[in-house]
Amino acid sequence: MTMRLVGFSLFLLLVACKSPATESKPAEKPEPAVTPAGIEVVKAKPGDEPLETLVTRELARAKADSRRLLVYVGATWCEPCRRFKAAAKDGSLKDAFTDLRLLEFDKDTDNDRLEAAGYTSKYIPLFALPGPDGRHSGRHIEGSIKGPGAIGNIVPRLKKLLAY
Repeated sequence: MTMRLVGFSLFLLLVACKSPATESKPAEKPEPAVTPAGIEVVKAKPGDEPLETLVTRELARAKADSRRLLVYVGATWCEPCRRFKAAAKDGSLKDAFTDLRLLEFDKDTDNDRLEAAGYTSKYIPLFALPGPDGRHSGRHIEGSIKGPGAIGNIVPRLKKLLAY
């Protein structure tokens, strides 16, 4: 009886512990997250691909989907960034931004690629209009106040940027 139990346990361990290298996975694509607000957030994956290539591809996709694209740079430690993302997720911004797609980058992990493509700023969050070549167009808003007034600070400036 004990030998059967030990054998069965070993069998379960072998079946349950497949090596990820042996499993085939489809190529990963950025997965957009459409919020109730109509804001779509596409998280850029870290990698060696030039940022301009990624942004240019997302610009074409946004145009085909009748959406406006902004490059968004935030960080997990940034309070205004967290507040904006929470407001986008919970639907608080549904009336303000119905056709907006944000291509999201993390300041800490993507800084070198961002700088190479001209997406630099003194403050975050950074919301930047990309140029047709995928580089920073020079038009952006950056930073916000901390606390509950962050959204009220960002939204009118973001609307003005998008009206350009």
